[in-house]
Amino acid sequence: MKHIFTGFNLVGALALLALAVGCASYQVRTTESLLSEAGFQMRTPSTPAQLAMYNQMTPYKLERNTFEGKALYSYADKQKGVAYIGGDKAYQRYKPLAAQQNQMEAAYSKMLAHEDQVWGVNYE
Repeated sequence: MKHIFTGFNLVGALALLALAVGCASYQVRTTESLLSEAGFQMRTPSTPAQLAMYNQMTPYKLERNTFEGKALYSYADKQKGVAYIGGDKAYQRYKPLAAQQNQMEAAYSKMLAHEDQVWGVNYE
């Protein structure tokens, strides 16, 4: 019976180790990098009207607006003083990238939470 539990421990440790190896290449991708990858254009407000609109934007939140009957998505990075602007196509490319990033972050957090179990396995 002791050998069965040891076998289960070994299989569990190997599964978590495989997860750790998969997450070893995990890179934190910022919202800004995902927006750029999706095709959003980074713009610095250069006119008083643009600056007024920029100052009304909620920082670090992707917002949907309508301009001339078309959807326009904007994201303000207040620390850098820029806005990311994109249309429906850019937004449709962004959604799966953001979902994938969220899944990677969840898997990485789970791996870190179980790291102690990986190293605490008894390999008798």
